[in-house]
Formats: sequence, C-alpha cells, structure tokens
Amino acid sequence: MTPQRVNVITLGTADLNRSRAFYEALGWQPHPSSMDSIVFFQLSGMVLGLFGLEALADDQGRPGATLGTGAMTLAQNFPTNQAVDAAFAQAVDAGATPLKKPQDVFWGGYSGYYADPDGHVWEVAMNPFWTLAPEGGITLPAEAETGA
Repeated sequence: MTPQRVNVITLGTADLNRSRAFYEALGWQPHPSSMDSIVFFQLSGMVLGLFGLEALADDQGRPGATLGTGAMTLAQNFPTNQAVDAAFAQAVDAGATPLKKPQDVFWGGYSGYYADPDGHVWEVAMNPFWTLAPEGGITLPAEAETGA
C-alpha cells in the first residue's frame, strides 16, 4: 500500500536564479544542500525543490518534453484574512503575477491566487473550518463542515 503523503514538490523553472530570488524575496531560505542545478527549501514537514525545466524533463526520462504549469495549485493557509493579504502583497512585491486578489469566497473562507515567475499557481487562504497548527500543518475536521 502506498502511504497517503507528499514529501517533496519539485517545480520546473525556466530561470533557476530568477525563481530562487523570488522565493528568497518571500523570506524563504534555501537549504545548504542546494546545488547549482536545484534549489531546496525545507518546508514544514516537506521539501520544495526548484529545478530547471530541461533538467526536470531529463530527470523524468522525457528528454526534450515540454513541461507546463497551471494545472494544479499549491496552497498556503493562514490564521487570518490579514495574514492572507500580507502574504499576497509580499508575493506580488517579489514579482508574482496577481491572478485573483484575496476576497471572501463561496465556501465561507477567504482566498486569493498568484502565479510565481514560472507560472506556478499559488493560493493563499484562510479556512475557518480547518485547524491550522502554529507550524502550518492542517487537520481536516472529522466531519464535513463545508463544501470546499
């Protein structure tokens, strides 16, 4: 049986240095094990990697493949609407493209979307139905409390 978890998310980047600078502008610190070809960020219980698009296609066994973005969303949850607004503003100031400014949403929370310099879509949200631990971990409620 495959465990129900994700340990590493790797984003393909057109310009590794530009992407590294973007995430550093968010206040993220590259891990010392980062190399010229890949940058790692230690997240809460997992790792985010930045890898050049061509190198990522090669690593996947698909040399020359065109890799895309935008078909999934990465998300960060925050304890308050104000924290969502601050994270959204910081990302835009760092070079993100705003997609949807944070606002009240139909499911009872508050969220917005931006794209990083390579087009990877991030949601910043506050969900009043989920328990958010101080380190950022989420615990889903025992029973469905919202349609989200």
